[in-house]
Amino acid sequence: MKFYAVDPSLENHWRAIILFGRNVASYKFALAKSLYELSNSSHDLVKLDELAEPFSRHLCQHLLHTPKQTTSKSSKFIDSCVLFNRGELSQDALLASTAKLGFKHVIDAFHIVNSEEIEKRFFIDERQNSGGIRLTEDFFRLANCQQFESFNEETEARWRLVEQGWRMGLSRSLISVEYDKDQKILFTTDKDRRVDITSCRSSLNGYQKGHCFYCYTPISIEKNSALLADVDHFFPWKLKNKIRNINGLWNLVLACGTCNRGEGGKFVKIPHVSLLERLHKRNEYLINSHLPMRETLIQQTGYNEKQRRSFLQNQHTTGVNLMIQTWKPKSRGNTIF
Repeated sequence: MKFYAVDPSLENHWRAIILFGRNVASYKFALAKSLYELSNSSHDLVKLDELAEPFSRHLCQHLLHTPKQTTSKSSKFIDSCVLFNRGELSQDALLASTAKLGFKHVIDAFHIVNSEEIEKRFFIDERQNSGGIRLTEDFFRLANCQQFESFNEETEARWRLVEQGWRMGLSRSLISVEYDKDQKILFTTDKDRRVDITSCRSSLNGYQKGHCFYCYTPISIEKNSALLADVDHFFPWKLKNKIRNINGLWNLVLACGTCNRGEGGKFVKIPHVSLLERLHKRNEYLINSHLPMRETLIQQTGYNEKQRRSFLQNQHTTGVNLMIQTWKPKSRGNTIF
């Protein structure tokens, strides 16, 4: 995949699993979040009995606000989680059910992206021989990477977006996601009621591989971090009456504070035309990851790649004609997308 071919780091192989793997159930997200908790483990073998507690806990927590966690019509494991949430099943019984039923498919499918297994493995299936999975050296190296701290929020954001699509039953329809500039969150409207979905920063960070869209320096989505990313409108908000859907996800990027508002920063200038290809690549990542708002992105920007390129070029022409000034960042990192 182009996503990690440009920068074949462990972080980007992991992100490919979270962002581009098939979403027929949310078990992959629950397994990922469980593995984050086990990253400080002193041993590499994780028995299913040990994995069952965090795995079932994450699913039970999500079931409280989103009853649909799989596209299957029925699931004995999910039934157990529901009974536990109702107080009708003990935790010991839940853990036994999880170890027996919860990992049937997710362990085999975890490393599959676009119908093929990625070249990096973060655990080995040893259920037959040792009763669990064995974490690999690549997983422990991943846990020591600078961006590892962002993965939990990125996974949670992806999980929330998938849930919203399932909740609204929009597998073949449109989910119109909007951006709240004050709270920095994504929301949609369901039956005339606003539904807050998830953090915009957490949703976009993985697609930019944890780096500033403009200069490629590392950014963070941690609220108290000095590297906290700004959510920026690629085409400035000032053009909201001239550019359609300016608040759409296609026009939102994460930027470091220096590029967005520092000395010599972008502010309300139009990005240089050379940055259109970068925005196009990022948007293709969004579309090819089958986000719930995929169809909305396509409808807003074009039904094929050629149309989407033309759309961005037309918006750029409009912006330059109105704003005159363009801005080009100073690259402070290696090209990663």
